[in-house]
Amino acid sequence: MTTPPQSDKHVFERWLVPALIILFCVAAFWVSTTFKKMPPILKRGIHPSDFPQLLLITLILLTGLMAWFDPVRVRERLQGTVWGTLVLMVVFAALAGLDLFLALGVFAAALAALWGERRVLPLVLVGVIIPALIFFCFDMVFEIRFPRGILTNLWYG
Repeated sequence: MTTPPQSDKHVFERWLVPALIILFCVAAFWVSTTFKKMPPILKRGIHPSDFPQLLLITLILLTGLMAWFDPVRVRERLQGTVWGTLVLMVVFAALAGLDLFLALGVFAAALAALWGERRVLPLVLVGVIIPALIFFCFDMVFEIRFPRGILTNLWYG
């Protein structure tokens, strides 16, 4: 079965989303090259930048395969929830400078509400309980300290 020919507009849209994903991955990869290098005597496994770089390369490859074999087909204009999600991503980035977990909680709860969740318990679970569990798991189990912020300063002292 053949697909109908696409107009120039649809060809552009077919490659826009994958191109943006790949551009983001390339930028994140570049940021991961700025991680401090560990002395060889302290290096027990992979370098802190190796894992994110491996994930980013995987995302780039999968995005390329998706673009080639299963392209995005735009049939209608973007809905309000898409624009709201993009705005929330900007809010997350702005709040992350104040505190990563404050940003995560606000983003998760606001995104769930934007997508239609109206019950209070799931919103509290997603916005407060899950970020707290993530923080305590990484802090107490994995012993990974997060950057200081409004909430993390309360815990770290």
